Parts: sequence; structure tokens; C-alpha cells
Amino acid sequence: MQETRQNRISRLLQKELSSIFQSQTRKTSGVLVSVTRVRISPDLSICTAYLSIFPSERSEEIMKNINASEKSIRYELGTRVHNQLRIIPELRFFIDDSLDYLEHIDELLKKG
Repeated sequence: MQETRQNRISRLLQKELSSIFQSQTRKTSGVLVSVTRVRISPDLSICTAYLSIFPSERSEEIMKNINASEKSIRYELGTRVHNQLRIIPELRFFIDDSLDYLEHIDELLKKG
């Protein structure tokens, strides 16, 4: 039962975070931030979001900006999901570099 609720809340948070990042990246041209995966702790207090950033060369700079504006992102998230959640979870962001890894493997396979 608890796991089903965690999955449902994870999907909700992923959808809302994606929407927030989409509206924020419209202002900066040539940057795309997508939320690839969201995990939530069993007590629903910590949300870990994995972000895929394009272009990957600017990912460090963009992650620095995202971590600096974590409080405003959490506030925006709170205004969107306050009817569904009693407590808005603490946000933690990490880079999901699985696409870069797949691209690197693909290049190695083409060379070999």
C-alpha cells in the first residue's frame, strides 16, 4: 500500500517538476531540462529528482543554478500540489547522465 502511494506521488512530482523546468527554460534559448526519474522517501519528506540536461556541456552551470534556486522551485511546486500533499518534500537534484553514457558506448561500438 505504502509503495503504491510513493509511486503515485513520485509521478505527480515528476510531472509538476517537468512543467516548472519547462516554463523556466523557455526564457533561456537552447537549453532543455527534463526530469527523467523521481524517487520519494518512505516518509514523503525527501524528493530526489534526476535531471537530464541538454546540451550536456552546460550541465554543471545549469545544475548550479538549479541548486541555487531550490527554494523557489520548492515554493512553486508547493503552490501546484498543495491540495494533494500536506507537506512539500525537500528537493534534491542530481544529473542523470545515462544518455551521455549510452552515446559514449555507441561511439565505442562504432569504432570497434
